Amino acid sequence: MPPLSIYLHWPWCVRKCPYCDFNSHRLPASEADRSAFESAYAAGVLQDLEAWCRQVPEIADRPIVSIFVGGGTPSLMSGETVERLLTGIRSRFRLTEDCEITMEANPGTAESEKFKAFRAAGVNRLSIGVQSFSDEKLRRLGRIHSADDARAAIDMARQSFENFNLDLMYALPGESIADLKMELTEALSSGATHLSCYQLTIEPGTAFEKRLPEDLPDLDETAEMGDVVEALLAQAGYTRYEVSGYAQPGRQCRHNLNYWMFGDYLAAGPGAHGKLSVVNAEGFSILREARRANPRKWLEALEATGSGAEESHFVPPEDRPFEFMLNALRLLNGVPASLYAERSGLPLESILPQLERLRRDGLLLADPDRIAPTRRGLDFLSDVQEAFL
Repeated sequence: MPPLSIYLHWPWCVRKCPYCDFNSHRLPASEADRSAFESAYAAGVLQDLEAWCRQVPEIADRPIVSIFVGGGTPSLMSGETVERLLTGIRSRFRLTEDCEITMEANPGTAESEKFKAFRAAGVNRLSIGVQSFSDEKLRRLGRIHSADDARAAIDMARQSFENFNLDLMYALPGESIADLKMELTEALSSGATHLSCYQLTIEPGTAFEKRLPEDLPDLDETAEMGDVVEALLAQAGYTRYEVSGYAQPGRQCRHNLNYWMFGDYLAAGPGAHGKLSVVNAEGFSILREARRANPRKWLEALEATGSGAEESHFVPPEDRPFEFMLNALRLLNGVPASLYAERSGLPLESILPQLERLRRDGLLLADPDRIAPTRRGLDFLSDVQEAFL
């Protein structure tokens, strides 16, 4: 069976950023409402995980290799709530000795002061949403922290975590190559073991889509910025191992690697999506579930049915090739060809025509033992993935 991870989604933020298309909601205004929601959330997450166990009891025997607490802004939680969640998970599941436990955090002062409490609760990897070290760019991104807040958060992270990531964005409104190099230089001096560098994309339904910034870099400038990111980080010893991920040796995000290698993950919390391989008398299947996105409706569903799931289905065999490639082809080194049959439950021979055509076109490496994109394939990644629809 594939490795098994757990994803927990905390849906609240102080304010929604104009580029964000994740499931996030404004935090309740009153302290009493926030406290009540946080308590109900923690209980609900554990109940949501129990629903998975009831549905597929065999998962109790599978070790958990990673846990990721994302959002939203999960660092708005108290250290006590994080400890409650992780203690509850440990009582229900068996964690590997080296289980990677990541928590996303924002650089606001109040959240940063909780880093030691998060570490004491069992979090062993932090992911800090810096995005930029420029106050002007942070303002235009709608972020509520300052560049100095980001620097202070990094200082606090270094005190408690040996392993932490910084999220950075590039191709920002008004950004030049010189600006980007300054951002990267500061990030590289931070001590972060991992950098996630995301090109700003205008997503449907976001505030940026409704009011597009006028001074975005053009396509050629954006492509050059991507090359600068990869070159500077490589010089500093950070290897690009997936589309947006750069890591020091041995510091790749294991949770995300499990996603990209089509592993399994239980999901709990509003809007969370999970995937689980199931083997029974009927054969191999892949179960996907999505939790209700609205926090109140998620809690109501838990109270009414014991599960926060809104949608649950088994992935039809004809959809599995695309789903597999949607993940695996994000990895620069791809995956062993043998992994396809193991994780999709389908014979590799069923996709050989597509593989051979893409190899002839120079979009996949000409190695029959691996499924991996070429540099040109990465530039046309969506087209390569869509070949398996």
